[in-house]
Amino acid sequence: MRTSRIRRAQTFVRQYTAGVRGGDLRRLFREEASDAYQVLTRDQPPVAEDASGARAFVQRAKILFLGLSYQLSPSRRLLFALAVTLALLGTCRIEYNTGGGVHVGGSTGPLIIAVVLLVFLLALELVDRVRVRDELEVARELQRQLLPREAPALTGWEVAHSYRTANAVGGDYYTFRELPDGRVAVVGGDASGHGIAAGLIMVIAHSTLQLATDQDPRPEAVVPLVNKAIAAAGGRRAFFTMFYGLLEPETGRLDFVCAGHPFPQLRQADGAVVELGRGGLPLGIRKQLDVVPETVTLAPGDLLLIYSDGIPESVRRTTGETFGFERLRNLVALGGTAKEAHDRVVGAFDAFLSGEPQSDDISLVALSRAGAAESSRAKPPPSPPPPPPPPAG
Repeated sequence: MRTSRIRRAQTFVRQYTAGVRGGDLRRLFREEASDAYQVLTRDQPPVAEDASGARAFVQRAKILFLGLSYQLSPSRRLLFALAVTLALLGTCRIEYNTGGGVHVGGSTGPLIIAVVLLVFLLALELVDRVRVRDELEVARELQRQLLPREAPALTGWEVAHSYRTANAVGGDYYTFRELPDGRVAVVGGDASGHGIAAGLIMVIAHSTLQLATDQDPRPEAVVPLVNKAIAAAGGRRAFFTMFYGLLEPETGRLDFVCAGHPFPQLRQADGAVVELGRGGLPLGIRKQLDVVPETVTLAPGDLLLIYSDGIPESVRRTTGETFGFERLRNLVALGGTAKEAHDRVVGAFDAFLSGEPQSDDISLVALSRAGAAESSRAKPPPSPPPPPPPPAG
């Protein structure tokens, strides 16, 4: 009987602590606690510069209490203040006796009521969070439907792609739009901010791109339309970086515009790595945007990598080290097929984070054009000519 209880207790402990990894508790008190304090107190006046010791502690406690309080609804705010007051009364109760002495002690009654009120408030806040999480999951699923599930099947080309969000909903974006004339629009983008706001900007860009490519898929026609849509829908903080390329698979010609997006890296067949782009403002900053497209030809054996800034600008919190553009460039320089290059970058990125959560959305698209030898192997051998007809008579 005792053994079965011990086993049930062990099973409960394993289930309750499932998902906890080494360093999670340390990160909880070092990094997440600091982030929480910054967020909760950002609307409160800072601690006085001349405050020190007990005075500084009291000011920080006051700022934190007000920061927590004003995140709650008025009714919950009152319950929170009551719970804190009861906790203080239960911890430090001062009694005066008839002999003139002073007794400082505690009382379990107010403490129990304070704990009950705090647990009640926590339950209410968790219910709100669960509802928001459910709504975010719906938004995340809708966003997934906007991203391509499969890469386009292009003769002589290989395409690999992936997408990860830092939150439930992200602002990174990419797509492949095959046109009736055989050309393919290849797009990579990144909306400002994170979460729902970035996701809404991404949806606006996606919808406008669909309409614009149907009308005129040239970069000088598509990019200004997307810019107008973002500028009209968003505020001053809403913008969208974008790489838009129009690829002719047969010739390898790529007409493109890079508007504030990290320059894609082109690894040529001879081993040289060049960046595509010459800078420019993100879309949505100005209502009018002058667009000057550029052109490059992807030769057999070339590899193109389109990525968002969440990869090179990712920082390892424990050391402060940045993944960096140079590291990414060195990985691209190793060449290979699109899948090989894609998997190499993703593997290096995961190894760099070493289990730490990513701080930004990341998206990655790799395209490679088969070399001459690969193209010849990929094509089936020509059929033998039909035998000559038998002679008459």
